[in-house]
Amino acid sequence: MSQVTVISGVERHRLWSDEQKRALAAAACEPGAGVAQIARRAELRPSQLCRWRRDLVTPAATAVAAVTVSPEPLSAAEQPTIVVELGGAALRIAANASPALVSAVMRSLRR
Repeated sequence: MSQVTVISGVERHRLWSDEQKRALAAAACEPGAGVAQIARRAELRPSQLCRWRRDLVTPAATAVAAVTVSPEPLSAAEQPTIVVELGGAALRIAANASPALVSAVMRSLRR
């Protein structure tokens, strides 16, 4: 005869504070971090962690103010402070670029 286990009661449903969600989402955004591993340690599904990560990104951090693409050389006043070269393409970042814009562009390059 086989044994049957009956589980009764309410399913486990945890409520996460915004601070806890942000901390887990930030940990998942770290370089080299594995979403599945972090989700496993927190005892939640990776899809839930990915949704928190997507939802908790501030719109200001991802907004791009203005991007100018020009094949012509820059004038001396417009010379970039930082030049990032990837796969034959060059990204030139002006000295007066906002930190939010630079951060958003660099994050998009990582994808």
